[in-house]
Amino acid sequence: MAGDTNKKKLVGRHKRVAFMDVAGDGKTFTRMTGFTSMSDSKNSTEYSRQYVDEASERSDVVGYAPSMDYEFDRYTNDAVHAKLAEITDDEILGSDAQVTVVVVDLFDATAEDADTCTARKRDWSVIPDSEGDGTDALIYKGSLKAAGEIVKGTATTTDKWQTCTFAAE
Repeated sequence: MAGDTNKKKLVGRHKRVAFMDVAGDGKTFTRMTGFTSMSDSKNSTEYSRQYVDEASERSDVVGYAPSMDYEFDRYTNDAVHAKLAEITDDEILGSDAQVTVVVVDLFDATAEDADTCTARKRDWSVIPDSEGDGTDALIYKGSLKAAGEIVKGTATTTDKWQTCTFAAE
């Protein structure tokens, strides 16, 4: 049926993209390209108990320890790669090894407003794992671990999602 707006569509992984604040000013976020892996783990904390008058256990989620594992092929003239490589190569510590990332759901865009989408912003600590793996490209691996609360809002672009700005709800 033409025009069926209720039809389910599979969401491609390429429709959830990440942007990093490489300048550190919180204004413009640069798209994170060249990543071969970027998986988000919630690492939920549970409170489980069994009441004496019930046959089964109950569980509630009482917290999260989010992390994002990453792997990228290092490219020159890429500000995101340069920032993560600097933190890794120079063994930068503490709050100097933190970045702000906005994750944008491009599949949430409407035809009328394809330049604005649902987004979530968070500060992350960069936890480097390794660099130099592989023989074809210089590969960096590590994790981003939550260093602040998630902020839901919208991301807007003026350059076809090469960069974006973020506005909290």
